[in-house]
Amino acid sequence: MKARVKDIAALMEKHYPLDLAEQWDNVGLQVGSMGREVAKVVVALELDHQVLDQAWQENADLIITHHPLIFKALSSIKVDSPVGSLIRKLIMADISLYVAHTNLDSASKGVNQILAERVGLLDIGPLPLRTAGSYETLYKLVVYVPLTHVDEVRAAISSAGAGFIGNYSECTFQSLGVGTFRPGPGTQPFIGQTGQLEKVDEFRLETICPQHLLKSVIEAMQQSHPYEEVAYDVYKLENSGTMYSPGRTGRLSQAVTLGKLAEQVQSQLNLPALRLVGDREHLVQKVAVVGGSGASFIKEIAGQADVLITGDLKYHEARDAAALGLAMIDAGHQATEELVVQEVCHLLEKESSQAGWQVEYIPISVTPPWEDFGIKEL
Repeated sequence: MKARVKDIAALMEKHYPLDLAEQWDNVGLQVGSMGREVAKVVVALELDHQVLDQAWQENADLIITHHPLIFKALSSIKVDSPVGSLIRKLIMADISLYVAHTNLDSASKGVNQILAERVGLLDIGPLPLRTAGSYETLYKLVVYVPLTHVDEVRAAISSAGAGFIGNYSECTFQSLGVGTFRPGPGTQPFIGQTGQLEKVDEFRLETICPQHLLKSVIEAMQQSHPYEEVAYDVYKLENSGTMYSPGRTGRLSQAVTLGKLAEQVQSQLNLPALRLVGDREHLVQKVAVVGGSGASFIKEIAGQADVLITGDLKYHEARDAAALGLAMIDAGHQATEELVVQEVCHLLEKESSQAGWQVEYIPISVTPPWEDFGIKEL
């Protein structure tokens, strides 16, 4: 069974919803067609000519990256510019490009969850931040079902992801009532006769559903419902859904020195070196992680954690962290994000197999823009 770009995009958006992206971000399909058939997919941190050439050699149909190729609106595409040359090359090779950026940072199986798990944190949760992240929008779904099919419809919408409240699943409520309808000309009613007013015992079945699953839950409801025309309502709720944040917080199993934690991070991320802010003999246990570049959150994180693991730390940001008493481990932008590439491949492989699609996923590591030089023990 063949998959198309729209199918792979739907899988991505199931796990990394587009509405989790920050407002300034640009995510989703950036080049190509949703209707393009897909047999091979390359997944990488970002797109450069080396990645694109390798994708072409692999006969890939789709490239998925974390960093956007097109970040801000383009007024023109100049093929001799860095971005324009890649767009031209993608189009000529008939390879589509899909991007998951800050939505992949914040998602429950995204960049920061993987980073937190890799460095050995326990009790991992979203990092509360006032200036970034969001709560997912929740909806109430109400559908009217004949008594004979209420269990079938409930099972279908639950399997599609509705009915989760915290760690409880299949949360629904049903109440008995009487539905009325008069089938019009050309109808094929499941119950009753054309032109006659019918009164049917029905259950009002209601549940809760997160925004990113609403479409698939409604589709599952309609497919499992016996009626030709399904009567249902969707209400936007004021309740706060799951908190999503471009960071994670957790704890180590026991307090260790900052130097010891740095050694663990260096080993787990396979780094030749990293940078520290703080006394390496200072004990730390509560840890925050923000993959990529998280120094803009230093003031918010100070007081919430003993140490922040991130990348792209600048001189004055390091000074600010030291003044606030927040230890820092700068493990680099690429190393703190690229872990997710393999995870995305595994997730998409599993989902594609379950859907019956024969799609190969190929992770590609991006060559760093610089090399470490002159590293020596002091």
